[in-house]
Amino acid sequence: MGNKRKGLLALLGLGTLAWWRYKKATPEEKQKVKDTINTAKDNLTKFGSDLKDKASQTAEQLKEKAAEAADQLKNKAEELKTDAQQAGEELKNDSQKAAE
Repeated sequence: MGNKRKGLLALLGLGTLAWWRYKKATPEEKQKVKDTINTAKDNLTKFGSDLKDKASQTAEQLKEKAAEAADQLKNKAEELKTDAQQAGEELKNDSQKAAE
């Protein structure tokens, strides 16, 4: 618990120091800080947007691959069904010939 308290106090101290320095800064220095913050905000927004786009593309690719796999399985099931029906017909014909 002591480390958390020390960390929070250090963070509070840094925040207070930053606020004090900002209040004492010249208008040019204040503008520089604002520009830096705006640039960081823009970069974070762009990064978030890029990340969202990448996630959407990946999800779309996965959907396409899943649809392909489903189609392949469906086709294979149809083939097996047809083969089973043909084998059943052959057995039926063979048993009828044997009965004659």
